[in-house]
Amino acid sequence: MSGKIYPIGVQNFESLRNDGYFYIDKTAMIYQLVKTGRYYFLSRPRRFGKSLLISTLEAYFQGKRGLFEGLAMEKLEKDWVKYPVLHLDLNTEKYDTPESLENKLNGALVEWEKMYGAEPSEKSLAMRFEGIIKRACRQEGQRVAILVDEYDKPMLQAIGNDALQKSFRSTLKAFYGALKSQDGCIKFAMLTGVTKFGKVSVFSDLNNLNDISMW
Repeated sequence: MSGKIYPIGVQNFESLRNDGYFYIDKTAMIYQLVKTGRYYFLSRPRRFGKSLLISTLEAYFQGKRGLFEGLAMEKLEKDWVKYPVLHLDLNTEKYDTPESLENKLNGALVEWEKMYGAEPSEKSLAMRFEGIIKRACRQEGQRVAILVDEYDKPMLQAIGNDALQKSFRSTLKAFYGALKSQDGCIKFAMLTGVTKFGKVSVFSDLNNLNDISMW
């Protein structure tokens, strides 16, 4: 017996590694993703490791080499560059009005603006997101890693309410449009969800989004 604990319900890579949980090493796959592409979409049912994947990517882009000791990534990665990371988790909210989604996105933007500043001219959520990406890249001297968990949670909660569904789709499409406009400032982007039904409309401007759901 190794004494390792099975990580039931553990979705944070740093906690998993620091607290001695059992971990199936998938870091070679993560290294391959990072080195061979930039924009990825992953659809999986809940409890299939999407949040842990996002958390692992976050630790990697933050240059936390110690967390990867003994894993494939430790030998594969030579540089361990630290990149600015913008991590948006849409799984932590109830979305029942247009304002509920706007408030969630605004909360994330406010936190990022504390780190990278804000411009009064940036009025909309999308404009603020664009500005944050641009300033993070300029201030840190590195392109930005953008990680979105459960992109479709708002739309799933609006099933049966066409007006709310349309509102959420419009808000998210404009928000994610910042990825295209700031392409030169983006190192990597991973967006995960449970379904693909919103992908076509929400990410229609991202024609370079690589769907790895069948991996």
